[in-house]
Amino acid sequence: MSRAQAEGVIKNIIREIVQECAVKGHAVSETLVAFMVKAVVLDPTNEFNVDRTLTKQDVQKLEELCVDKLMEKCSPTLDTIKMQVYFDMNYTSRREFIEEHRRVLQSRLSPVSREITDSRVKTRDEVEAVYRKIIDYVLLRSGMGSPTDVSTQREATAALQSVFPQPELGAFMSLVKKEKEQQLSELTMVVAGIRLFNKFTKKGGEGIDDLPAILNEVLPATSKGIENELSLSQSLAWKYTALLEKLTDSDRQTGERDVSLDLLRQALYNVRQHEVFLKVILADVCLCAKQVELLQTQLVLQMKLLKETVHSKTAVPTAQVFPHFTALAELWSGLQDEMGLLNILGSMAVNLQPFLAAQSEIFTEARLDERLEGAEVKTDEQRMTESADDRIDPFEIKTQEWLLPETTANFDKLPLQYNGVCGFTLVNKDGLLLPGNPSIGVLKHRERFYIFSSKEAALKFASAADGFIAQVAEKTKRSPELIQLLELHQQFACVTPYSEMQSGESFLVKPITKCDSCTQTETHPLETNIVKSYEWNEWELRRKAMKLANLRTKVTHSMQTNLSHMRRDNATQTFLPKDAACQSKRDGETNVPRPGVYLAGLRGDKTGHVIKTNLTRSIDE
Repeated sequence: MSRAQAEGVIKNIIREIVQECAVKGHAVSETLVAFMVKAVVLDPTNEFNVDRTLTKQDVQKLEELCVDKLMEKCSPTLDTIKMQVYFDMNYTSRREFIEEHRRVLQSRLSPVSREITDSRVKTRDEVEAVYRKIIDYVLLRSGMGSPTDVSTQREATAALQSVFPQPELGAFMSLVKKEKEQQLSELTMVVAGIRLFNKFTKKGGEGIDDLPAILNEVLPATSKGIENELSLSQSLAWKYTALLEKLTDSDRQTGERDVSLDLLRQALYNVRQHEVFLKVILADVCLCAKQVELLQTQLVLQMKLLKETVHSKTAVPTAQVFPHFTALAELWSGLQDEMGLLNILGSMAVNLQPFLAAQSEIFTEARLDERLEGAEVKTDEQRMTESADDRIDPFEIKTQEWLLPETTANFDKLPLQYNGVCGFTLVNKDGLLLPGNPSIGVLKHRERFYIFSSKEAALKFASAADGFIAQVAEKTKRSPELIQLLELHQQFACVTPYSEMQSGESFLVKPITKCDSCTQTETHPLETNIVKSYEWNEWELRRKAMKLANLRTKVTHSMQTNLSHMRRDNATQTFLPKDAACQSKRDGETNVPRPGVYLAGLRGDKTGHVIKTNLTRSIDE
């Protein structure tokens, strides 16, 4: 079966699971179901072998297990997976957020823009209607006031008339559609700049919000709210970590396990994932604050420059003032983008909160404090401080490569494995997550970097690194939420199932046994020995020779299409008429005697004879 058919089979399985959950009154997305199918197949306790063919019974079992897991109530694992799916589907980079925001705005304005560019005006009323539509478009596109506000409409009309009078609408309508759209965009920026200048000079600016002041209020409030949520999640993570350490202590195991260790681990993974996402959002909010500060500084400087250009003059050349208005509007648009991005980030932080409901319901604050009686709750910073002085000596294990802060450039930018979690503790303490300390030393193993919570953990991990890496993978298979929490997507991407039908009743799930690899060689060690025209392949030389031979019989042709004949300058050259003459044989002439004959006796000679006398002169005379 082809790959496309195999993907269709998997989509059918996912669709059936979605429908089954909907029948039971639980709406789930296909993305969540796809992740759950992968998690169920990975879990070794479910006994799905990816190297053998699955029967219909196996497929039915897979669907039942997925439905049961998706229908679980009060499950921290399910909440964590839902949180990860929500974040993956809604979060992207700053640039893509802003581009998407502008794309949505443009799509909403496209009907208005289409009405303007596609209209054909014939009467005066139609001209006025199109001009009003342009004013509405300018207001909507700039986001500076409502088109229904009378004072805003009046001010925008005055600004537009100063740069684009209504009589010029005829020339505008004669343009092609793309040129119309470009001119509308330019008019929007110039009019927005004029209105902003009027606002800052206290001469107008009706309906324009004071964005700098609003951002100066919203930014600290948003940062503080996210920091508070982050502090609560970190506090819960430290308590869960301390309780797990207490319960897994060999001296205290008896009689104190009235709390499920599995649920504790699931709750720890839940709050740690929430902490990671909040840190990502908070970092973007901090970038917003820096960008807003930069934009506000540039806005003040641009306004000062514009005032110096105008300087109470009655008339200023458009070539001098329009670029300043456009720059002012672009800076204001940047502030609007930051405001929109800040709203999105704040909403995402709020929407992550419901995914903590299960763990907070199972382990209330009072119950946690009761179980933690007599145990020391350490923060991540305290653990880092305690282990900072116990550093690795690279000569202790010479078979491994160790990186230290003082001997490694860009040490703080190393791509750490397991998202900075100690892999040895994860294996040795049955899934406990402890942050690693880079100051101890970073292990470089197979081009990957690992950090640890203590020197002892680092030495033990380094002595059998491959074995510990395999055990971490097994732990992750049993707790699928760790795939994203520990950033192990690439390691488990090869287990994505695809199907091959056999005898019409089964499909085969196989791993994709491919990997990216690269090699690097030094082509020419000595630069002086490089011959640019050298070619080792004789067939390549033959191809070049044939190409050159063919060029001798070729001429250059050009053509135009209906769309391009008005887009470029065409020129032809002719020869002017000139006087021309040619010379053949030369003219010649001859002079001969005129023949003369006299007849005598015509008048009646008595004899009746006529005498003929030749009077022609001789040529020789």
